[in-house]
Amino acid sequence: MKKTLLRGLFNVLPLVLSIWLFWSLFESLDEVGNFLFGLVHITELFKGAGFLLILILLFVAGLLFSVSPIAWLYDFVIRQLMRFPFFKTVYSSINDIASLMSSDNKNKSQQTVLVHQANNTYVVGFIMANETPEPLSNALPDGDWVPVLFPLSYQIAGITTLVKREDLTIVDWSFEDAMRYNLTAGISVSAKDKEEKEKEKEKEK
Repeated sequence: MKKTLLRGLFNVLPLVLSIWLFWSLFESLDEVGNFLFGLVHITELFKGAGFLLILILLFVAGLLFSVSPIAWLYDFVIRQLMRFPFFKTVYSSINDIASLMSSDNKNKSQQTVLVHQANNTYVVGFIMANETPEPLSNALPDGDWVPVLFPLSYQIAGITTLVKREDLTIVDWSFEDAMRYNLTAGISVSAKDKEEKEKEKEKEK
């Protein structure tokens, strides 16, 4: 009974938390949109009207940023604000996370690799770019160096190491699956495999 209860909990909990997170985001954006409606003396039209307004405004902003003068003006304002140290720290952190999540900015060169260690073990890593910054290239010995990220278990952060391309073993494994494996130290993959095996056994019965 305890095993069945835990199985139900671990299967339902991620779904419930995901729905709660997206609903909370919807509610927050809806409130912001309704606040904007209130500025022009428009009462709440229907549930979700504020959310739709925010989506429309974001779409319009995306169109405006495709216009050179608007993009230049925005960059100019940001450069001025970046003179303030606290703003620079906060903005840079949020901007880096947004860039990482943006599909437009995803580097298609991201590749899962194995890096051989001195004790004959291997570490799973990810090539994040095909080139290293010029200051690093000038400081490193001759060779084809690439930045390889080693994510830490249960954390978004990781350790970036510069490795010679010739020392890497390319792995035919998707970035998402390999990242999940690293972030959970293999637990999520093992649990998924175990669940699939149990389903296969049930089918055989």
